[in-house]
Amino acid sequence: MCENKNDAEGAKSMVRPNIDGLLEQLKSGGKNYDLDKINRSFEYARDLHEGQFRVSGEPYICHPIAVAEIVAGLGLDTDSVCAAFLHDTVEDCSDKTSLEEISERFGPDVAMLVDGLTKIKEMNIIDKEEAHIENIRKMLLAMSKDIRVIFIKLCDRLHNMRTLEAKSEGKRRITALETMHVYAPLAHRLGMQRIKQELENLALRFLDPIGHAEVSEDIEKKYGRNVNFIENTRQFVSEKLNEYNINFTLEGRVKTVYSIYRKMFNQNKQFDEIYDFYAIRIIVDTELECYTALGIIHELFNSIPGRFKDYISTPKPNMYQSLHTTVIGRDGIPFEVQIRTREMHHIAEYGVAAHWKYKSGEKSKEDIDKKLAWVARLIDAEDGVIDSEDFLHALKIDIFHDETFVFTPKGDVIALPQGSTLIDFAYAIHSAVGNKMVGATINGMISPIDRVPVTGDIVEIITSASSKGPSRDWLKIVRTGEARNKIRQWFKKEKRSENIVVGRAEIDREFAKFRGRPTEQQKNEVIANIAHRMGMQESEDLFNAVGYGGVTVSKISAKLKDEYERLFKPEEESTDISEQIKKAKTGRIRTGSGIVVDGEYGCAVKIAKCCNPLPGDDIIGFITRGYGISIHKKSCCNIADRIHEEDFKERLVSAEWDEDVVRSDKGSLFEAAIQVFAENHITLLADITTALADMKVTLLSVNTQKSGSGNIVINLTVGCKNSEHCNSIVSRLRGLSHIISITRGVG
Repeated sequence: MCENKNDAEGAKSMVRPNIDGLLEQLKSGGKNYDLDKINRSFEYARDLHEGQFRVSGEPYICHPIAVAEIVAGLGLDTDSVCAAFLHDTVEDCSDKTSLEEISERFGPDVAMLVDGLTKIKEMNIIDKEEAHIENIRKMLLAMSKDIRVIFIKLCDRLHNMRTLEAKSEGKRRITALETMHVYAPLAHRLGMQRIKQELENLALRFLDPIGHAEVSEDIEKKYGRNVNFIENTRQFVSEKLNEYNINFTLEGRVKTVYSIYRKMFNQNKQFDEIYDFYAIRIIVDTELECYTALGIIHELFNSIPGRFKDYISTPKPNMYQSLHTTVIGRDGIPFEVQIRTREMHHIAEYGVAAHWKYKSGEKSKEDIDKKLAWVARLIDAEDGVIDSEDFLHALKIDIFHDETFVFTPKGDVIALPQGSTLIDFAYAIHSAVGNKMVGATINGMISPIDRVPVTGDIVEIITSASSKGPSRDWLKIVRTGEARNKIRQWFKKEKRSENIVVGRAEIDREFAKFRGRPTEQQKNEVIANIAHRMGMQESEDLFNAVGYGGVTVSKISAKLKDEYERLFKPEEESTDISEQIKKAKTGRIRTGSGIVVDGEYGCAVKIAKCCNPLPGDDIIGFITRGYGISIHKKSCCNIADRIHEEDFKERLVSAEWDEDVVRSDKGSLFEAAIQVFAENHITLLADITTALADMKVTLLSVNTQKSGSGNIVINLTVGCKNSEHCNSIVSRLRGLSHIISITRGVG
């Protein structure tokens, strides 16, 4: 999207952008590009974006040019390059152009790609509700229609990340979170490792600049101590490979900043404990030469047990193939060796996009369709499932999760998300296998069907024609959205009458929690209204959906309660606490609180001093006796310590920040407590207050106390806009001299 349309600011640029370099790149690439069409699409985009500028002050057309260059580097076709130039025109220049005009000028394929890119709006990873999930659905649907849409979107995101420095700190953090949680995993799932690694490293630089800088510095120091290690190792290995007359290319590298950072964080390791800091890559012509080269490496160096992986015989779902082994170098330094063919290397770098760069025709399309079967499975998994949380669960598990590789007795490989059970395995083979499953074996031994197989296991599913079908309990056991959806579909189709009984009983249990005592007639009227609001024709459809698991009772609980109170407000309140609830719910909202309680805006609330929640924090309400509703962080110790007390739980109500308050850079400030543990230095307090002043942060209170060993604890109260603002303050203070650690508040 266009970021700045200020003509005066952009007028500083005197150079008219051109694509001479891109055209030369395309001419020398050896592919049959329609250079005239590409040039026309550039000139059309340039004219449409005339007078529009990026935040950095450069002409906006510089962004589409950069995206087109990245797209061309992937080897995509003419229409993809044209769409890269035009991808923002429909949204940012709607008064000058339309999809119909783009179709007339450049063809329906280009218009379809631009349309797909326009529909994929910016996604806010903080908002996990319907709008966010719907955007991800749109992205996957666009992928299923033409995978080039997501290739171009990833190139667009990559250039935006490369130029993210020009944006405000809040926008940088939101964009980096989106990149780390959605776009980088998606690039990984598509096998596009080069783009994935750059996205991760750029995102880390903005999410944890101090951690990124520390790891980068450690890499420079370690590489400096062993500056000749990779080159000496390359020469030694090259001499041995030449003796066997192998045609090879040999590369050396150090591990990326993000991959080291992640290992240190996930595995709680120190930097010096990272074994595969160094790596060499041997690229050969044939698969046989891969295994020959592996034998030579193990002859030259001692291998580290348990560090060998064969992704050639068992490729990853994203098409990655390679041999990995970790060995000890002649200087006692461990390093990783990757061995692959040239075609495997192209696929490792470009993933599914490699099919456009190195293949063409109908066979290539069939290959791509096979590699993208997981997209179709995920989209199919939505059918009949109303609950959006299930879709988000399927997304996280089926796409953005590590895989386990399990074998059938015939030797076929089934890739499953880590943590999947034998039931998931059965449904991954076929829905009929899962529905008729009565048992399973792992490596020839009978195993419980909820057992989690590990990579390399040989699993056989035992079926029976007399099986009565899956159990409802399986829905609590399976991990994949595919298996969960197939089980629900079976119950939806085969057990409607049973589902209605189960669903009615679950909803009745929910009514039993109400303060009043609904009559059967009242229940029926409430349920009928809720079913109608959810697009169902009759109450039994709602019972059926709850019975087979398409709708969870927790999701309609608030709807049932609201509808009941709207139609039949209880006339009597039997307890003091009920009076307090009623009083809290009908009170006036405090100006600027920006908190929605139990779906209502008109509630009297106060911010708890024990944890000082900020916009963006996960919060919960507690109904006090006479003082309205107290808002706490969900992680507050005063909540966590008493959460198991029944009478305490009855006084908890759901609460959330108004979205406008969370995202606003203006408005009221909220108090945030920050505790600093540091060395007691004479300039410490001055350094802290100066840093806060530089950030224009209001300091509300400060007190200090000694903690022994020459250290000091400083408790600060500052004014913050939201939790992100507070995080940026903590990040800045953490970089000061003499600081040992910083924590936010006590909640």
